[in-house]
Amino acid sequence: MQQIQISDAAQGHFRKLLDQQEEGTNIRIFVVNPGTPNAECGVSYCPPNAVEATDTEMKYATFSAFVDEVSLPFLEDAEIDYVTEELGTQLTLKAPNAKMRKVADDAPLIERVDYVIQTQINPQLASHGGRITLVEITDEGYAILQFGGGCNGCSMVDVTLKDGVEKQLVELFAGELKGAKDITEHQRGEHSYY
Repeated sequence: MQQIQISDAAQGHFRKLLDQQEEGTNIRIFVVNPGTPNAECGVSYCPPNAVEATDTEMKYATFSAFVDEVSLPFLEDAEIDYVTEELGTQLTLKAPNAKMRKVADDAPLIERVDYVIQTQINPQLASHGGRITLVEITDEGYAILQFGGGCNGCSMVDVTLKDGVEKQLVELFAGELKGAKDITEHQRGEHSYY
């Protein structure tokens, strides 16, 4: 696995915090409930006596980060940054594979499409209480999708499908995927976003 990307600003922030801790203290990066929809990432102090033999050490300029063996594959492509915004500063940890383990580039098309849906598309739809489930990929090259949550019955579902989901999937899987089709029996209700 490649090293977790920690920006210079975040490394400086961690160094300031670590300077106030017992000498030899580093950081631990972890995932609670990895590979599930409830996965949560975190960073904590890691004193010398808390390092396990099975941990992976990632060395940075002035400290090390330790990752337990269960969390490690779910932190692939993770990035930590320390950003300044209007309301102050914030440490951000982006781990696109925390909820679902990254699939290989040569994995079957259905696995690669489902991975994109779970890690890129569903997090966007979640802001409206929506989600998509990949039902199948037809022999003709169409992703058959089931919309749920706030997307079910939403008046904007066709726009979401054609201008958002389908466009993104066809671009990412050019030559393998021709489009996406919705098989949801939409019922408007209180759960619908629009």
